[in-house]
Amino acid sequence: MTFMPWTSALELGIDEIDQQHQRLVDLTNQLHDELSHDLPRREAIGDVLEGLVDYTHNHFIVEEVMFQQHDYPDTPAHKAQHDSFTGKAMDLLMRFEDGEEVTFEALDFLKEWLVHHICEVDRSYLPFLRAQNALQARSAAQPLAA
Repeated sequence: MTFMPWTSALELGIDEIDQQHQRLVDLTNQLHDELSHDLPRREAIGDVLEGLVDYTHNHFIVEEVMFQQHDYPDTPAHKAQHDSFTGKAMDLLMRFEDGEEVTFEALDFLKEWLVHHICEVDRSYLPFLRAQNALQARSAAQPLAA
């Protein structure tokens, strides 16, 4: 059974953002899979953590540019959420690099944060973007991120 299945409840309806969120879910599942082995490989855990931190940072930039393009009024509060998570993820990575083990508690934090952020915090910008007619224009005009 998948630790964090991708479901329609996690979709916002913005192709680029949904694909990025799905990638973050995939990375979280990769971390779970590695931690679930009898002998988790530190190198593999480190690679996933680095990928998670890097991809999250890039995803947040995409959202913040979108907010800037459409003068989203709640940008400072949303960016503060991004900054808080980025700090926690970097702290987790740095502690791991200093020799600490990644625990299932950290994994549960990642899952809970992602679900909350996508389903509540990110979902809160949708009415504003719809009112700006920004959703159709963005998904049609912008290429999908890898």
